[in-house]
Amino acid sequence: MRSRTGSTSTLSPSAALGSLPPVWLVMVSIVSVQTGAGVAKNLFDALPPAAVVWLRLVTSAVLLVLLVRPALKARSRADWMVVIGYGLALASMNYFIYQAFARIPLGIAVTIEYLGPLAIAILGSRRRIDLLWAGLAGLGVVALGVEFAELDPVGVLFAVLAAVAWAGYILLSAATGQRFSGASGLAIASVVGVVVMAPAGIAEGGAALLDWRLLLFGLAVGVLSSVVPYTLELNALRRMPPRVFGVLMSLQPAAAAMVGLVLLGELLTLWQWFAVACVITASAGATRGAAKREERLRAQDGVGHQGRTGAGPEG
Repeated sequence: MRSRTGSTSTLSPSAALGSLPPVWLVMVSIVSVQTGAGVAKNLFDALPPAAVVWLRLVTSAVLLVLLVRPALKARSRADWMVVIGYGLALASMNYFIYQAFARIPLGIAVTIEYLGPLAIAILGSRRRIDLLWAGLAGLGVVALGVEFAELDPVGVLFAVLAAVAWAGYILLSAATGQRFSGASGLAIASVVGVVVMAPAGIAEGGAALLDWRLLLFGLAVGVLSSVVPYTLELNALRRMPPRVFGVLMSLQPAAAAMVGLVLLGELLTLWQWFAVACVITASAGATRGAAKREERLRAQDGVGHQGRTGAGPEG
């Protein structure tokens, strides 16, 4: 950009992000995550899912450790148990969803996976309207059931396991946030995930992990799926109510379906698109209600806080 004096100056990356509307940042983040998933799926012929997951976790762990620099001070046994469980949930969630990607369309896998955070939002509520969201999500599952004969049952099972792991990730994320300040808990959990996935990732990757071209693609998956979204979402959350953020994040299944179509040529049937729409609508409604309820409780306690609502470093 050019200043009034005529000299040329450039915006710092943080200032440039701050000048963009937060909604745009979230939308770019969503596209980035699902593009990373599409790139990962294209790699599976040369690099097995476990190896790609490991490379993704390594990339995000290095970034977080460098940015956060978590202090490994004396912690109680309970603290370590929680953060290790958090890391196991993180590794499991990514491993299961990548195994699902290898077997069923991207959009279907992410739609099934999203049932995890949706269940957390609905089960944690006592509002009658959430019964509507639960019914709508159930309708989406029924719509998918019409097409289950065309889907790899193992891939569907892995997507369901990813949903369970994501639900566990959300619960353990809250517990970790109460014990570790800032993003230090996430940084430690990411290192735990790298260690846990190392045996499978290295064993399955084998000699392919020595191919610098495959390594670059694997690191690109990490950047697209973790580094870019983490940076954009953190910036957006500073200027956006959590309930709005949660609703926008509910668009992940649709983005996954579109990326699957554009990058992988994965065509969904009418019933499958209907299932995606049902889960998106149910997730948006339940997440918005849960976030508004949380904001009211925080206001009553006199605590101002912004955080992710049902989000995580999903596929």
